[in-house]
Amino acid sequence: MNDPRNLAIAGLLLALAAFTPASAQLTVQITRGVTDPIPVAIVPFEWSQAGAAPFDVAATVAADLERSGRFKALPRADLLEFPHAASEIDAANWRLLKVDYVVVGKLVPLPDGRFEVQYELVNVLTGQRLLGQAIPAGREALKLASHRTSDAVYEKILGVPGAFATRIAYVAVDGSGQARRYRLLVADSDGAHPRVVLQSGHPLMSPAWSPDGRNLAYVSFEGGLSSIFVQDLASGQRVRVSARSGINGAPAFSPDGRQLALALSRRDGNVDVYTLTLATQQLTRLTDSPAIDTEPAWSPDGKELFFTSDRGGGPQVYRVPAGGGGAQRVTFEGSYNARPRLTADGKILAVVTLDRGAYRIGVVDLARRTSRVLTSGRQDESPSFAPNGAMLIYATRDGRKGVLATVSVDGSVQQRLAAGEGDVREPAWSPYLN
Repeated sequence: MNDPRNLAIAGLLLALAAFTPASAQLTVQITRGVTDPIPVAIVPFEWSQAGAAPFDVAATVAADLERSGRFKALPRADLLEFPHAASEIDAANWRLLKVDYVVVGKLVPLPDGRFEVQYELVNVLTGQRLLGQAIPAGREALKLASHRTSDAVYEKILGVPGAFATRIAYVAVDGSGQARRYRLLVADSDGAHPRVVLQSGHPLMSPAWSPDGRNLAYVSFEGGLSSIFVQDLASGQRVRVSARSGINGAPAFSPDGRQLALALSRRDGNVDVYTLTLATQQLTRLTDSPAIDTEPAWSPDGKELFFTSDRGGGPQVYRVPAGGGGAQRVTFEGSYNARPRLTADGKILAVVTLDRGAYRIGVVDLARRTSRVLTSGRQDESPSFAPNGAMLIYATRDGRKGVLATVSVDGSVQQRLAAGEGDVREPAWSPYLN
């Protein structure tokens, strides 16, 4: 990793021999939060039927808000009363507990066998009821409904959409030598409910979400050669969309889902950026440089692609029109900036940057042309924005082990998603899901 040129093509070449066993479940550890988190109380939801409730909605909402690093939930043991409707809240009592907001609700069984998550949000400083909604859900979807409750509360208080009801894709590896197994997994944004999308004895890398969240593109080295597949997550059906001679790597869906940007090495052996129309297999070459051009990322409007190139002597980020044309350099600060990813509004660019001898995650304000380093690891890579643009997930190292971590775009909130054993890496945060 000391040679910048090598890192520029690390997403394409197999340099992953250090993988060791990984457990599927990720555990969230908040390593840094804001200094003055907003105090909230999430009251256990009412369940009027016999027996235990089928799901603890309030516990998930409290965990979500705390995991954001911007809220502090009052422990259940400190609750003095248990209202289930906004009309039952005595704001003065909650102010004595130094709570700013209270979430109350009910889990109600429906005649068709489903449930309804009913919740309300109250500002106890003003006594105002800010939210009141009901979400129908089957038993298996109660966790998702709870995450959507958290999203709504987060947005109402902070003015930024939440991203708890999203998912992450990542790569893990079990075993060693001939017994090594690569797994592509999808989990909830908090690391819970991991599901194996594909497992193989051949390396898997570079997962990328389709804009509707229904498909994943990824690179597989089946047969010892790189190929790009697109897989339907619901059915498991997958299609090999690129298996051209040489390198097939770094897939990225266009905002309309009709094209993939990818990095290919064709007859000349050089790596360049192409677009592939999925319906027709039409291939368009966007860069034609003796340098290595790789790691493409679409602008949100689909009019440009950002990519890594060492054409200036070291890896930097450039942009090129999606229809073809001349490339323009985007990053100038520092000797190394690679793996570009953009927020949904196209204003902020995330990069892997060389900072004081270590590879870290930085962000570039494209309008102001200012940059900032957000992380402090020695080998941080593979940044991916949450769909709200408020957080980034990335891969890092914990000793000899690969782990995932998140950081807010202002650097104030940091978390680690650690697996029980071994390496996990190459995370990709999903778009909003229907």
